[in-house]
Amino acid sequence: MKDITLKQLRYFDALARYQHFGHAAEACSISQPALSLQVKELERMVGATLVERSAPKIRLTTLGHDFITKGRQILLAVEELDNLVRAAKGPLAGRLRLGIIPTVAPYLLPEIMVALTARFSQLELEVRESMTKSLIEDLSEGLLDLAVVALPISEPNLHEVALFDEEFALVRPKGDAGKPIPSPKLLKTMRLLLLEEGHCFRDQALSVCQISDAQPRQLMEGSSLSTLVQMVGAGMGVTLIPEIAISLEARSSDASIVKFPSPAPTRTLGMVWRKTNPLSDQFTQIGEIVRSVGQKKRDLTRVE
Repeated sequence: MKDITLKQLRYFDALARYQHFGHAAEACSISQPALSLQVKELERMVGATLVERSAPKIRLTTLGHDFITKGRQILLAVEELDNLVRAAKGPLAGRLRLGIIPTVAPYLLPEIMVALTARFSQLELEVRESMTKSLIEDLSEGLLDLAVVALPISEPNLHEVALFDEEFALVRPKGDAGKPIPSPKLLKTMRLLLLEEGHCFRDQALSVCQISDAQPRQLMEGSSLSTLVQMVGAGMGVTLIPEIAISLEARSSDASIVKFPSPAPTRTLGMVWRKTNPLSDQFTQIGEIVRSVGQKKRDLTRVE
C-alpha cells in the first residue's frame, strides 16, 4: 500500500467518474490499455478487487467506493498544497478551472476571459458551463477551482462572495409593447416559458410569478434563454430573463423586453470556492474583475 502513486489515484478517480475505461483513458490523455494496466496494478497492491468489469460500463466494488472516497481526499489535499505554493509566488498563473451557470455564460464569459487574460497574463483558463448542482459537486470534489453562480448556495465547505444584484426583465410578444406591465397575479395566468428543470433561474422565475405548482398546460420549456426569447417572438408565450441578458437578446429577437417597476425582482450573482483553497486572496481579485464586467453589462441594458 505504501507504494501507491498519485498517478494511480488519478487514473482510478477518472475511471470511477466515467465508469468506462475508454472514456477515463481519454480524459487522462493515455491509452486504454495503459490505464487498465495501472488499475490492475493498483488492485494488486491493495490485494482486493476495486472494479467490477462488465460491458458497457464498469462498477466499483464496495471497497472501490470507499477507496476512491479517501483517494479523492488525498488528491484534493495535494492540489491545495500546490495552490499554497502558487499563492506564495505572486500573480496568479497556470491552470484555473472556472465553472459558470448557463444563464450567465453567454452574456459575461467573453468579457470575463478578456479581462482575466489582461490582468493575469500567465493564466490558463479552463471553463465549464453547467447547472448549479453539478458545479457545486465538482467544486467540492476538487474538479473546479471556483464558480460563478446565483447565491445563496449555503454549502458549509464553500466560501461565497456576492458580486452584484441584477433585475429580471419581462419578455413578451412585440404586439404587447407599450401595454401595462402585468402583475405577478396576472403573469400567473399567462403561458410562461421556462428553462428545463435543474436550472436555478427556472425556480426564480416561478417564484417571481408566484407559481409553486404550475399545471403542465401552463408551461413550456426550453434549453436556453435565447431559445425562450425566440419562442416569445413567435407568439408562444412570455418569459423572464436576467438584466445581463437584455442587450444581447434584444438584438437577436422579435420580442418586446421591459423591466418591472420598482421594487423589481432580482437575483444575486456571486462566486464560490472551497474554504480550504489557499488561493482565496487571488480569487477575491478575480471576483472584483467579474463584478466590474457585470456592472458594465448592466449599464448597457436598453429596453422599451
